Amino acid sequence: MRTAKRRRRAAPRKRSRAGKDQLEKQHINPPGIYKHPAFTRIVTVKGPMKLVFIAGQTPSDENYRCVAPGDYRAQYIKVMDNLMVQLKAAGASFDDVVYRRIFVRDVDEYMKVSRDPNTPQYGSPEKPPPSTLIGVTRLSHPDFLIEIDLIAVVPG
Repeated sequence: MRTAKRRRRAAPRKRSRAGKDQLEKQHINPPGIYKHPAFTRIVTVKGPMKLVFIAGQTPSDENYRCVAPGDYRAQYIKVMDNLMVQLKAAGASFDDVVYRRIFVRDVDEYMKVSRDPNTPQYGSPEKPPPSTLIGVTRLSHPDFLIEIDLIAVVPG
């Protein structure tokens, strides 16, 4: 009678920060196309990865009440702070974001706030993600002025 040998399962390896090196991100602004100062035209990602999709974040508190009605700067900061919490929960940061979509009620007011040097920076200004800015007539609550969704990539 033969006895079956049990295979020992290897313990899962802990990922070090060095694991980031296995994920190659390339930021590309092709010649002949305007190099926008607020976003990169193309980001490619290669390697073992986990994709993180974050639904549109509004300037709301934990009870979905609007924060700072009428104040674009305060609403932008609230949205970005909420996105930071979500990225962290997924094991990511703003530097891992590879696509951003922004919906605003007033494009000119958003541009003024986002370009203001006193507005906090989120992520690397040298390597911003590709981005689409869309002016809309209304968001899911009449007091919301801005909504942002993200896609991030982290080592898998």
